[in-house]
Amino acid sequence: MSNINVWENAEPGVKRKIFEPGAGIMMMEVHFEEGAEGYVHSHPHEQLSYCLKGRLEFTVDGDTKVIAAGETIYIPSGAKHGCRALEASALLDSFTPVREDLIKK
Repeated sequence: MSNINVWENAEPGVKRKIFEPGAGIMMMEVHFEEGAEGYVHSHPHEQLSYCLKGRLEFTVDGDTKVIAAGETIYIPSGAKHGCRALEASALLDSFTPVREDLIKK
């Protein structure tokens, strides 16, 4: 069963909806409850995250940055990264190339 355009749980307090991907780029919306964490991980994809609402504290390769609604953060290929919602928050994440590891067909 496909997970495209379907809300699914990612981590505790975190849910995501993956949009129909293109040939080399994809987007997903991610919602966080206050205090929820996106666990530290890395992937070979470039990532650009746009904060739709709230405030999140990101750690990227050991550097910490807080972003709020209307702000973005760039995560390079291979960077170890994670985030914590300082309040209820939502992100729009873009990846290139497509994160085939997240897509169920």
